[in-house]
Amino acid sequence: MNDAFLQYKFEDKVAIVTLNRPPVNPLNTQVFQELLALFAELEVNDEVRAVVLTGSGEKAFVAGADINEMANLDLAGVHKMNKISRTVFTKIETLTKPVIAAINGLALGGGLELALACDLRISSDKAKFAFPEVGLGIIPGGGGTQRLQKIVGQGIAKELLYFGEMFDAQRALSLHIVNKVVPADEVLSTAKDWAKKLASKPPIALQMIKTAVNAGGNTDIESGLTIESACFVNAFSTEDRKEGLQAFVEKRKPVYVGR
Repeated sequence: MNDAFLQYKFEDKVAIVTLNRPPVNPLNTQVFQELLALFAELEVNDEVRAVVLTGSGEKAFVAGADINEMANLDLAGVHKMNKISRTVFTKIETLTKPVIAAINGLALGGGLELALACDLRISSDKAKFAFPEVGLGIIPGGGGTQRLQKIVGQGIAKELLYFGEMFDAQRALSLHIVNKVVPADEVLSTAKDWAKKLASKPPIALQMIKTAVNAGGNTDIESGLTIESACFVNAFSTEDRKEGLQAFVEKRKPVYVGR
């Protein structure tokens, strides 16, 4: 399936989604609508075990929101766009399958918010990052102020948000904003390799890990442990748990079916 601004491929149980608005792949209402529809389909497609999200070309992953669209919006229009962006980023964050951002270039503003909504982030060594919104008299509106601080802490988050300055991939790595930095020509292949490894693992166990980490990270330790316990029991009740333990005993590679 290819929409106007999205390209989609399926390889070895991995969905590869490419934002295609060259040269810098800005986000607008139509892109958000297409992302929401596609990720809803990926959620219910049992053949898909992991997702890679990237941008077209070599210049940008996503260089922010479409300023031309935003500049012409009234308050009601801004509210509507903000609502759909928040819905899309939450959909990606809560997808029951791992989502890996392959950051092939600039990740600015809404593009960085999009990357932060993913589970894992592989970055090109040439990528650049920023939340430049303050220079436009606005602030991030797609979760940037919230997701960023959970990764880097409030002090660093305020520094990056207050100054809005560009930083490189190595600083993004040192701040744990990205998981790995690779040469530019290896970004997509590395992300696909990670996704294929995840696609071979038990889907429900991965889903329970994601639920436990995401939900537990937004609460106190005791509530988090309760969430973890429920997720543990859910994973333990699956056929895949039986297969995993049996394969271990029989010294063979397990074959997981997602039940």
